[in-house]
Amino acid sequence: MQKQKLLVNNKQYEWDLQFITGIEIRQLANISLEEDLYLDKGGKDDQLITDDFKVDLSKPGVEKVATKQKPEKVIIIVNGRNKPWPKRSIMFEEVVILAFGTYDKNPDIVYTVTYDMGPKENPEGTMVPGDTVFVKHKMVFNVTQTNKS
Repeated sequence: MQKQKLLVNNKQYEWDLQFITGIEIRQLANISLEEDLYLDKGGKDDQLITDDFKVDLSKPGVEKVATKQKPEKVIIIVNGRNKPWPKRSIMFEEVVILAFGTYDKNPDIVYTVTYDMGPKENPEGTMVPGDTVFVKHKMVFNVTQTNKS
């Protein structure tokens, strides 16, 4: 197979395989963990490349990757309150803790988590224990707690 080409911050690199992961792009182009990688889609909907995301280099044209400084924190809205959040994703249990200050594992307590205005990977939906979703600035979470009867 011929070498595949990609541009990272407008500098050309070659890769021997069809796919390259985010972590491999970081290593190839010596990109710091302080920067996010984005697949250039030619507009405002550039796609975040996580460390395990695979970019297909066999598509027509040359894939373009750009870096952006990671934001310090995003603000998510949980039950109508602004909450600073330092990570790119959030777990079900973390949302509950932001809403109620604690996560009660009592089997008689049921939490319901819905979200809206999320990133394109998960724009809206519901979460169950163990779920993780990507977050974006001003994403909205609604959390309720009920007792089983």
